[in-house]
Amino acid sequence: MTHFASSVTLVGQHVQLQPLHASHHDDLVEAVKDGELWNHWYTFIPPPEKMQAEIERRLSLQAQGSMTAFAVIAPDSGRAVGMTTYMNIDAAHRRVEIGSTWYRQSVQRGPLNTEAKRLLLGHAFEQLNCIAVEFRTHFFNQQSRRAIERLGAKLDGVLRNHQINTHPLASGALRDTCVYSILASEWPNVKAHLDYQLLRPRNL
Repeated sequence: MTHFASSVTLVGQHVQLQPLHASHHDDLVEAVKDGELWNHWYTFIPPPEKMQAEIERRLSLQAQGSMTAFAVIAPDSGRAVGMTTYMNIDAAHRRVEIGSTWYRQSVQRGPLNTEAKRLLLGHAFEQLNCIAVEFRTHFFNQQSRRAIERLGAKLDGVLRNHQINTHPLASGALRDTCVYSILASEWPNVKAHLDYQLLRPRNL
């Protein structure tokens, strides 16, 4: 069955996005250990022992048509350094959310994330003909909020008491979710902005 956002490989200079596969497991286990990313209480990043289950969860949602899952590959090593997705896919209204994203600490704050978002947004607007692309993050995830805003996304609003946090460090706490989006009409300016950022000689 062909879904609205079927699996595809997206290739840039600083990153490659490959369809997520069980074979990425060992690389992803090593990646998540870089910075012990699962300890961030305001987001869900799988610990090493739950990586296989997380890969299987994402691939199950992909089979249902609500997610397209990618492994984030560093071109210099050819190894997976993180994960990202199109999620909450709404084919009827041509909308997707880019989310469930994490990268090993050593590649954060560099061009990899900017180019990964550039590739995902370009595919969504130019191949899938999306009318909007959404981003969601925890109110307290300041690093993620700043990164989303640097892309050019605008804050649509805050869903207060949106979810119950299940992270061991904040179990039972209520999550406020910030919802951002980029509209198709805004894509040309956002695209020019991202391309400019990627041409700059310093890390982002």
